[in-house]
Amino acid sequence: MMTLRIPFCLIMLLMFATCYAQNPDSLLLKQNYDLKEYRIPMRDGAELFTVVYTPKDTSKKYPILMNRTCYNASNYTDYQYAGYPSKYLVEDGYILVFQDVRGRYMSDGTFDNMRPNIPGNNPKNKKDIDESSDTYDTIEWLVKNIKGNNGKVGMYGISYPGYYATAGTIDAHPALKASSPQAPIADFFFDDFHHQGAFLESYTAAFAVFGYQKDSLTREPWYTDKLMRLYDNPAPDAYDFFLRMGPLKNITKKFHSDNFFWKQVTEHPNYDEFWQKRNILPHLNDIKPAVMTVGGWFDAEDLYGPLNIYKTVEATSPKTENTIVMGPFDHGGWARETGKTVHNHIYFGDSIATFFLKEIEQKFFAKHLKDEATDPLPEAYMFDTGSKEWKKFDQWPPENIEAVSLAFGKNGKLSINGPIDETAKFEYTSDPKKPVPYTSQTEGLTFTPRRYMSDDQREASRRPDVLTFETEPLTVDRTLAGEILAKLKVAISTTDADFIVKVIDVYPPDHENYEHNPDNIVMGDYQQLVRAEVFRGRFRNSFEKPEPFVPGKAEDVNFRLQDILHTFKKGHRIMVQIHSTWFPYIDRNPQKYVDNIYEANEEDFIKSNITVFGSSTVEVGGTQDCCQPAPFQVKEEEMIKD
Repeated sequence: MMTLRIPFCLIMLLMFATCYAQNPDSLLLKQNYDLKEYRIPMRDGAELFTVVYTPKDTSKKYPILMNRTCYNASNYTDYQYAGYPSKYLVEDGYILVFQDVRGRYMSDGTFDNMRPNIPGNNPKNKKDIDESSDTYDTIEWLVKNIKGNNGKVGMYGISYPGYYATAGTIDAHPALKASSPQAPIADFFFDDFHHQGAFLESYTAAFAVFGYQKDSLTREPWYTDKLMRLYDNPAPDAYDFFLRMGPLKNITKKFHSDNFFWKQVTEHPNYDEFWQKRNILPHLNDIKPAVMTVGGWFDAEDLYGPLNIYKTVEATSPKTENTIVMGPFDHGGWARETGKTVHNHIYFGDSIATFFLKEIEQKFFAKHLKDEATDPLPEAYMFDTGSKEWKKFDQWPPENIEAVSLAFGKNGKLSINGPIDETAKFEYTSDPKKPVPYTSQTEGLTFTPRRYMSDDQREASRRPDVLTFETEPLTVDRTLAGEILAKLKVAISTTDADFIVKVIDVYPPDHENYEHNPDNIVMGDYQQLVRAEVFRGRFRNSFEKPEPFVPGKAEDVNFRLQDILHTFKKGHRIMVQIHSTWFPYIDRNPQKYVDNIYEANEEDFIKSNITVFGSSTVEVGGTQDCCQPAPFQVKEEEMIKD
């Protein structure tokens, strides 16, 4: 039977179905809080459904802690509570607010994915609305109408609600004192549904949740029948399922012909005005509330968002208390304690989520909303995924860790800080009809894949269409920290190709096995993926204006991988892999240049002979300069406005 993997937010929705009488968390809420529901008016007349819990103890005033969500605020009614927000925050005493965003469930209006921000929040303008204005109007109503509040508001949220927490900091209401965007989306062209413009075919099912407008106010999902188009006859092998499906245009015909979000995505394959307006990063200027951005190093959905939201606020709002926290978690894993902290096959320690919830999150909100004296958080509270310990930094990326350059040599040798053999050539043939699997494990059709982020790469390293380079066993521990830049010099025999670059930790042969793994998972010589990214070659000079390759011409393909903090321990090896398919996590590039890959035909998918030249390197550490501005560096006045 297929196991359906669903995002953290949808897992939480299922958990909320547990009756409070059988749930100690719900009982805690019922014993200590009163519940009311409201419809809060926005400046344009729309009303947003809002659930409010107020402490029964009225002897003192409380701050407001708000979660704006597209995942159904009604799941918080009738004291349905399953540990989110954390019990530590509930026990501390806050006025807890949960709100359906515009166009979702019980709220009025039309839903828009990553609704474009309108600079300059003017409450007198009754027409122009965005997520910032809806947040402002909600806070204005709450502080005036909810008895017993102390005039201070905090926001938090994971995934899409993390985006809403980010949006609330823009042109923020004066009462908003602290916001914690957690696993936030920043730009749908770079996280969640795309990676640097390459489409995540593995997210096909997720479109059912975000691509249909509701007909009326509802407390129940209205898109279930759309979602079940893919799951009525669940595919036990997603690789086989999508390969047999063929070009993306077949998905349009069979599953998503009536889905407005799929239509938007397929009609905008490049980083055009549609996507640029939905990038929230250029609007993060002069942020006033304290910000604590949280992410997971193994978050397959939203790793780009936390890192770049933090960096943007740091660059544009130097007076703001701005903190980043990155732990050894997948999407939202820090919000629930599992005892042993494990990602896929890798064990990182015990009770790491509890440490975050008690020592970091609880203290952040207590300081800014309750004026409690707490030890100041460091600028960056980061978990080293190799040494398996928390580390504190005065800035991120850090300055005190040596940057390294990884160079490729003959016979699969990887050198640290040289030498570079510019005469070397490394070749492989990429066949989109036999793509490299993104995981070593056979997985059924998933909502969003997660385990691959630390998966064993031995299967990939044995393929002829994967270049593999590794160092000798390290004689000392070596920590890689900061940004990663792949600087490839390539030539291809066709007019387009993708490039996947992986940084891998190769364990020694005698590494012990972990007790949580089945017997067939051998950790000796395990090749643990630490960081990887895909880049669609057509975007090498511009995400907005793609260009075909000239067959046989050597060209630079430079792109960022997401940040890293990983200590490669003595006796381990550092490995880098390069290949051009990563299926079905990423859709297949036909390798014949077509204007819109979503409309490619079967005959467009052809083999390409790829050459990677020895002058190529992978640069790790600090802040890396690249061939084109990172999206978070785009200035607001350069953005396309309505």
